Amino acid sequence: MPLVDVRAATQQQFRRWGRPAALRVDNGVPWGNWNDLPTPFALWLIGLGITVYWNDPCCPQQNPKIERSQGTGKRWSEPSRCQSAAKLQANLDEADRIQRADYPTVGGASRLELFPQLRHSGRPYSAAWEARHWSLTAVEAHLAEYVAIRKVGATGHVSVYDHGRYVGKQFQGQQVQVQYDPDRHQWLIADALGRELRRHLAPEISREAISKLNFRKKRQRAK
Repeated sequence: MPLVDVRAATQQQFRRWGRPAALRVDNGVPWGNWNDLPTPFALWLIGLGITVYWNDPCCPQQNPKIERSQGTGKRWSEPSRCQSAAKLQANLDEADRIQRADYPTVGGASRLELFPQLRHSGRPYSAAWEARHWSLTAVEAHLAEYVAIRKVGATGHVSVYDHGRYVGKQFQGQQVQVQYDPDRHQWLIADALGRELRRHLAPEISREAISKLNFRKKRQRAK
């Protein structure tokens, strides 16, 4: 599914239930990947004021309630008996309603009776709200916490968000540290002892670039 469609579905849920204070996600695209820096999608969420927690790879037990809920939803919605995606969605909606509003828990009360805040987080969301409040400052502050380790290639470059940054051919084969400097809006590249080697502008760390959800450079077509 295209990333813009994933975001549209996420925005739809935020409009209905409100923005969450935090999200716990796995390492699959677009939430995470093998990289040691947050994905553009995650940076978009962080700009909305949402804290993102990533599960360790292959550790679903770190998100047990969600994993259990997904299993319950699958059993109750009976996808194998649905003739269309619309029917499956209707079944999932009904299973969700029953689990929230009808299924008894402590003292016979439903989850919705015990926790009326399940109707809405109280944190509003709309496209207009995002236009006013999405924060690049929050993104930059979060990025500043990372130290990415890169190996300098044969041409003297390291890759950061699919963009080559020149360090120097004399450092070929060495490992360097890459950090984001929010005060100067630059990538700082240092050696293993923390000594500065190079700085590069970070044009991908901008509201416009993050909104596109893709930092990859466009490939030139062979003529």
